[in-house]
Amino acid sequence: MDHWLFKVLSEFESEIAIIWRDRSYTYRKLIDHSLLWQKELENREITSGQSVGLIGDYSPQTCMLLLALIANRNIVVPIAASATARSQDFLRIAGAEAMFEFDKNDEWKFSRVYGSENHQLLDQLRSENEPGLAVFSSGSAGEYKGSLHNFNLVLEKFRKRRRPYRALTFLLLDHLGGINTLFSILTNGGTVISTAERTPNAICTAIERYKVQLLPATPTFLNMLLISEANKTFDLSSLEMITYGTEPMPEYTLQALHQAFPNVQLKQTYGLSELGVLRTHSRDSNSLWLKVGGEGIETKVIDGILWIRSRAAMLGYLNAPSPFDRDGWYNTQDAVEVDGEYIRILGRTSEIINVGGVKVYPAEIENVLQQMDNIREVTVWGKPNSVSGQVVAASVNLFESEGQSALERRIRAFCQEKLAPYKIPMFVEILDDDLHSERFKKIRRPSARSEIHTSHVVASRQ
Repeated sequence: MDHWLFKVLSEFESEIAIIWRDRSYTYRKLIDHSLLWQKELENREITSGQSVGLIGDYSPQTCMLLLALIANRNIVVPIAASATARSQDFLRIAGAEAMFEFDKNDEWKFSRVYGSENHQLLDQLRSENEPGLAVFSSGSAGEYKGSLHNFNLVLEKFRKRRRPYRALTFLLLDHLGGINTLFSILTNGGTVISTAERTPNAICTAIERYKVQLLPATPTFLNMLLISEANKTFDLSSLEMITYGTEPMPEYTLQALHQAFPNVQLKQTYGLSELGVLRTHSRDSNSLWLKVGGEGIETKVIDGILWIRSRAAMLGYLNAPSPFDRDGWYNTQDAVEVDGEYIRILGRTSEIINVGGVKVYPAEIENVLQQMDNIREVTVWGKPNSVSGQVVAASVNLFESEGQSALERRIRAFCQEKLAPYKIPMFVEILDDDLHSERFKKIRRPSARSEIHTSHVVASRQ
């Protein structure tokens, strides 16, 4: 294995690389088993340049195979176990010829994939003898786009050494944030702790048992953690840093988090499937203002929208036209405010609610509603209206049963002094199920909610 990554990993031979189900795996074992996996790839006649599906979570064997695929210069198509219903489409789009699937016990099975599509970007990687990474993300209309990266460019930023952490793997393996966590820990001699469940109790149990220092999570999950009060039940004193991203963080949740963890650094992260995870610097632990950049990164704001040009950007989409302009700039579709070197992310332009020509950002309304008694979870979205184009709509999940009329009156009264009249929800629905996906991100599109939830709307009004 002549890849620089393994030379770095070999420096930490006797240190613990992975903890999984109370079993520890050293860096030496990680490397040795990766060598065995490379022999397995050879026996299976999986050669450099072939696209290979990898279905699983952060189990030891999954991580070892991932390293072997990088060393073998394959194009890796990681797929979360929860996304297996779409796996055949993903494998076809990424031109996969083989697939390894791991179960919850780290047992695996191998299968060939036939009739796969090809793409000039895949051929480009093969001609350059570079490893690849294909990740799929859902667009605003619900379609999945496949982003193809040069895996070496994704890994390049990890050449710079930073302090090691004992970190939980919260974001899934098919998410660039998850890939970023894995390699940022391993290339610095830290320890990756994998959990079978991603619930507040399970996460807190792991933090206490393994003295976790770094918790990467989503704002939705962190809000669930605070609501559960699991942080008061477990010893979480080992925590040094909590990073959050993938969706806007409500200011109310951030302040509550800062109060609950006064000695923990809270850091906002920023990344996109098209660009990878960028370096960020939060102004303060209780601030939503951050700097985005780092080596090889350029940013600019045009008409309130953030644009980024990155040396480590994806090569392009496998199933859609390139989103980059002719100079390599990418429109993130994130509306931002600017204060000197810092920006504050307001939300995606696709999620903006247009009320009579005035822009309303869902995160602002959610931040207010989340402060109300009896509201466990809330998502805000735009409902079509024949007069104003759209009105503000709110889907809520309650702690205890409450009458529709009483809830609406409470919402109007609570918002009256905190929001402009056109920002106050005109449509309220009470849902029994969670308002987030299995990835702990808010679901704002009604069509996406209907695919996941089977609960009914208790009542509504125009």
